[in-house]
Amino acid sequence: MDKTAPNETVVKGIAASQGIAYGQIFLYVQKDLDLPQFQIDPARRVEEIARFDRALLETRKEITRVRAEVARNLGEDEARIFDAHLMVLEDQALIGETIREMENTGLNIEACFHRVSQRYVKAFEEIPDEYLRERVADIRDVSKRVLHALLGQAAASLGSMLQNRIVAANDISPSDAASIDRSNVLGIVTEGGSRTSHAVIVARSLKVPAIVGAAGIAAQARDGAWAILDGYDGLVILNPTEQTLFRYGKLQEKRRSVESRIMSVSRLPAETQDGVRVTLLANIEKADEVELVRNYQADGVGLYRTEYLFLNAEHLPDEEQQFTAYAAVAQGLAPLPVVLRTLDLGGDKADLGGVARIESEANPFLGFRAIRICLESPEFFKKQLRAALRASAFGNVQIMYPMISGSDEVAQANRLLEEAKRELAERGQAFDPQVKVGSMIEIPSAAATMDLLCEECDFFSVGTNDLIQYTLAIDRLNVRIAHLYQPTHPAMLRTLRTIFGEAARHKLPAGVCGEMAGDPIYTGLLLGLGATSLSMAPPLIPTVKYLVRNLKMADARKFAKEMLELRDAREIQARCEEFYRERTKELSLG
Repeated sequence: MDKTAPNETVVKGIAASQGIAYGQIFLYVQKDLDLPQFQIDPARRVEEIARFDRALLETRKEITRVRAEVARNLGEDEARIFDAHLMVLEDQALIGETIREMENTGLNIEACFHRVSQRYVKAFEEIPDEYLRERVADIRDVSKRVLHALLGQAAASLGSMLQNRIVAANDISPSDAASIDRSNVLGIVTEGGSRTSHAVIVARSLKVPAIVGAAGIAAQARDGAWAILDGYDGLVILNPTEQTLFRYGKLQEKRRSVESRIMSVSRLPAETQDGVRVTLLANIEKADEVELVRNYQADGVGLYRTEYLFLNAEHLPDEEQQFTAYAAVAQGLAPLPVVLRTLDLGGDKADLGGVARIESEANPFLGFRAIRICLESPEFFKKQLRAALRASAFGNVQIMYPMISGSDEVAQANRLLEEAKRELAERGQAFDPQVKVGSMIEIPSAAATMDLLCEECDFFSVGTNDLIQYTLAIDRLNVRIAHLYQPTHPAMLRTLRTIFGEAARHKLPAGVCGEMAGDPIYTGLLLGLGATSLSMAPPLIPTVKYLVRNLKMADARKFAKEMLELRDAREIQARCEEFYRERTKELSLG
């Protein structure tokens, strides 16, 4: 044995993105900017303010470019990271305080902005709420961009430095995370951060393993050292021995065997052991995801997020542009159904300049968004409805309204849909006159008035993410109260029973398109409660299908009935996990 070889060292962290990586460490050390500090002539203060304005504008353009690039490469959910950055840039308190700092101290604008932004950072770091502390990364990242713009310097990109290695750092800024290319990174490990950090969001999107909270990793890891990153158990093994490498090699073989077993049923129907066929659909954002839907053998598209077109366009897409995108999906998947959700935009997502005035809101998720915008701007809404109707001539298009709170909103939307039909008929343009119309159920008031909604709709889809948050009054991204975000809360089970039961009474389908739909732990519960379909990200379909094929619908219904009698969300969660394990024993790595 080589006595000079470094000893194996294990650093424990928090597993944030699953997977195992083996390779060399790239130790990423971020250097502080060398900021000048000097007194300026009072006569030059107007010039300094103008220079500050130009830097803010330049930074805004750069962040907007990065956002569009991330949306294109990773998806809209990941791109929303940079919406917070744009909000920081538009913070009048921050801007005003910087100018006042210059007036009070007489220092150059760089020094003043740095002082003020550091005060903001310090204030956020002292907040006990972990989620809010995570927003420190946003402030740091934006301030660094502004300072680079003021100094006329180009910021170094982490992505350009990587050469197929495991990144180890104190923390990774949102901009650094966005610059990472899948082909150049094996994994990510940071000392700071949490499961909600930007690096984690990007890592999951790139499908690379990630660990956060690995205290001491930056001090213990050498640049170029070999390491194993275990994103399942949250371990970084520095300088692994041959025995460790062998053990992880065997573990990888087992994981590949499990994946192979799951994929072996991917081309078989999603049918329970007692002969009940379950519809498994895909959630998509872009027209180019048609091939992905086919590859994972989805039964169609249960949720086409049409807002992607708007969030990545320099100008609002017109009817023709929308039609082209919708028709491509409809035609590419015909005769499979494509559920096209109308615009789910709002204060937290995008500005529809000129169409609807969307101002910053204290709580945008309870504000002016989605169907509320569309109903207030009928001509704008009808463009999308006409585009969707025209696409229905090329495939099985269905239209679904988001953020519905009551039947009056659906009735209004349907009246506009009928107007759109008449306008197309006058033009002589083809469409399906019997196109089906549905509603998202994500607001408790909609769940409570299902009997009224059934008079206006042909189908329903439950958005569990928002429904849980609205029902329990829980921000799931707030780490302080994240433990209260409980999909298995008795209130949720009773609400779902009401939704599915009322839909069944009216002989209408009601599925699920939120995160619960793609988690096999909840598959038995949702089917037992009465869900007629499950819609999820395409890569999740094989695992859910595997479970469907290993359960009996009779058992699922019995199980759901038993869960409705329980009072403790944690007990229900544990029972759901047990239900899953009992039917997937052969997938165990133990």
